[in-house]
Amino acid sequence: MARVIFHIDLNAFYANAEIILNPSLKGKPIAVSGTTRRSVISTCSYEARAYGIHSAMPTQEALKLCKDLIIVSGHYEFYEDLSNKFIKIVNKYSNLVEKASIDECYVDVTDIIMTYKRPLDFAWQLQQEIYNEINIPCSIGVAPNKFLAKMASDMKKPMGITVLRLQEVPTKLWPLNIEKMRGVGKKTVPLLKELGINTIGDLANFKEKHLLIPIFKNNLEKILLRAHGKDDSEIIIDHEVKSISQSVTLLEDIVDYDEIKGVFMSLSRSLERRLKDEGKIGYVLYITIKLFDFNQIVRSKKLDSPIYNKNDIFEHTMQLFDLNWNDEPIRLLGIGLSKLIDAKEHMPQLNLFETNVYDETEEVLNSLNKMIVNGNLKRASDILKKKDKL
Repeated sequence: MARVIFHIDLNAFYANAEIILNPSLKGKPIAVSGTTRRSVISTCSYEARAYGIHSAMPTQEALKLCKDLIIVSGHYEFYEDLSNKFIKIVNKYSNLVEKASIDECYVDVTDIIMTYKRPLDFAWQLQQEIYNEINIPCSIGVAPNKFLAKMASDMKKPMGITVLRLQEVPTKLWPLNIEKMRGVGKKTVPLLKELGINTIGDLANFKEKHLLIPIFKNNLEKILLRAHGKDDSEIIIDHEVKSISQSVTLLEDIVDYDEIKGVFMSLSRSLERRLKDEGKIGYVLYITIKLFDFNQIVRSKKLDSPIYNKNDIFEHTMQLFDLNWNDEPIRLLGIGLSKLIDAKEHMPQLNLFETNVYDETEEVLNSLNKMIVNGNLKRASDILKKKDKL
């Protein structure tokens, strides 16, 4: 029997949370943002979106589009509290819940939905319970895998419930503009359009696959499968338990891809050293991306075999990052491994943690990390590119 996956997305989460704190804001164009000249919009109400305002837009530009726009600073502890209550509600019905970010989750409802005479009644019941408990509307996508569930939840907002079956991919998914496809970033869209790929269907049926390799690199096969509605990624719920991770909060928000790669290269080296110290290898790699608006994205990848060294960590990290970043400014990056096992027991014939595998010195690593934290990202990235044997 096919799985049934829900993707639940809290609609205009920050904006609706602010309305809970101040009901007089209801029905008005509001945006969560700072008030300096460099501030950008974190999120906005649907009334503000009607003016063309959107996430990551400079606040000054948004005020030009809507002179009556109400700017609120944001109450991030309150958002986190609401998010925890949201996940707690969903956990009542299934243990297979993956919190994708502060305002969205995936949940496997294959077993429970079969107990309902009309399966979609459960989606409606859950949607109403979330709204009644935390006063936030949500949209639910219903599909046989995570990718289609995510695409479905975006199709009708707010308070939508959308089913997207595999056989409906040609009629419901393929007509969508290519920029709506999860895993296709803003910088990738122009490259695809140069090839005549304007819709998801164009990508799914594109014949000259070799032209796509420079664009998607190692993720090409996964992207093409998704364009056909196929996705074998599992719901992973245990990356916080028994894991080893590294993260860095950046002095300034970054969007430059080479700088991001430099940060991940440094984190991969630091994570490798920690794994050496613990004598562990791991089956699940996960990344953490905290965006400019404090929205935190966590994505996981189950591996066929456990990994430990910096090169494998970096390669899988970049594949996962490329599928989940939409070119928004980043303030924190992190990577980790979970489902850890003892390295010597798994591969006793290999001494994985000999000194020559870890030939970086603490002094070099500390210097690179200081460069990253202090905002000298270009310098750190250049060093890491040139020093393959660091």
